[in-house]
Amino acid sequence: MTYPEPLDFSAFKTYSLHDRPSKVTVEHFAGRLSAGLSLRRFLALLPRQLAAEDLKAVAGAVCTAVRNRRLVLLAMGAHVIKVGLSPVFIGLLERGIVSGIAMNGAGIVHDSEIAMAGKTSEDVAAVLGEGAFGAARETGEFLNAATRRAAETGQGLGRTVGEELLRGGFPHNGLSLLASAARLGVPVTVHVAVGTDIIHIHPGADGAAIGKASHHDFRLFCSLVSRLEQGVLLHAGSAVLLPEVFLKALTLVRNLGYPVREFTTANFDFLRHYRPLTNVVHRPTLEGGRGYNLTGHHEIMLPLLVASILEGLEQD
Repeated sequence: MTYPEPLDFSAFKTYSLHDRPSKVTVEHFAGRLSAGLSLRRFLALLPRQLAAEDLKAVAGAVCTAVRNRRLVLLAMGAHVIKVGLSPVFIGLLERGIVSGIAMNGAGIVHDSEIAMAGKTSEDVAAVLGEGAFGAARETGEFLNAATRRAAETGQGLGRTVGEELLRGGFPHNGLSLLASAARLGVPVTVHVAVGTDIIHIHPGADGAAIGKASHHDFRLFCSLVSRLEQGVLLHAGSAVLLPEVFLKALTLVRNLGYPVREFTTANFDFLRHYRPLTNVVHRPTLEGGRGYNLTGHHEIMLPLLVASILEGLEQD
């Protein structure tokens, strides 16, 4: 075999750096940080790049929706509660910024345990071997009774659990999203997959009641989605269930003729999952609006988002 000669680069065509379009300029750089900055100043000093710009864009979309009296919905997995963020979102409920919350079945478990006992999230690995995982008596009895009541009254799972928490006068109701939403009259919908939550292994679980109450909440969620035009859906911490629920709700309301085309979606999670990216960020906004994906720990990213929203509204 004859080896080729090394390629001659002498005819390579160049151009001036000063004439070339570039994605980054010094105008996009972060400002210098110093101690004692206000939050507003800190946000202004973030680099005008990538996730920093997306965070400000999502906060701006929420502020615009609030100013225009459009819907802002929060769809959340239970991890948001487990990392201690309930007070952050209760603040948004009290200010009238969030118009509705959707959560999975685990959400009512952890939220109710916080309200009742001020603690949640057991060490699964330590108790699974002896079959004790999920066996907390008070959790199962309270939530299964609330589920049966929701089915009997026909008012849905999220509302009923919140009202039952208030009726129980539990010591930490002030830190419960469900109790706070019930107190404020903000709708909460709970979307249950049977067998995924610890209360389903308790003897008081009633499959028919679970299905009836959760289906009521799905219909209520569809009603909220039907009014999402020019609004915002904030999604955090549900890898599969809530993205699927949102996609089905969206196709339903469009099928029924509701003009839900122009809206903003934003997914917050510490991993990039297929369904939130596809069913929350990309597919729903193909015909209008804008979807954002911000990756990072909930306990950092979500307070930063909420703080950005509050700073934006404070400027009105």
